[in-house]
Amino acid sequence: MDKHLEDNEKKEIYNDFKELVNMPASAIEKWLKTDESKKVGWDSGDGESVGHKSGEKIISILRKKKDELQEADYKHMQKVVAYIKRHSAQKPSGNVADTNWNYSLKNWGHDYTKK
Repeated sequence: MDKHLEDNEKKEIYNDFKELVNMPASAIEKWLKTDESKKVGWDSGDGESVGHKSGEKIISILRKKKDELQEADYKHMQKVVAYIKRHSAQKPSGNVADTNWNYSLKNWGHDYTKK
């Protein structure tokens, strides 16, 4: 049985998500329409990558008010935070702006080149 997230867990997930997802919904939406966005990531089984689908969920989450977020939103936010942290730790050397590594992060709402 899936355990429900406690309020303090939700607060931590929310804060981490807000810190790591550094692209606004409109920028993610625009990015997801690019060929670069569509060419990276693991195929989810239907031709669309897991990260691309995640980006669509992130847009939906970013457009909600905090009190509208559901348990499923927090679960996805937790997945997004874990992915961004894990993927960021695998940063290749050199200029990463035009790499599949950065494109994949952008699908998950994090533009590494944006400070």
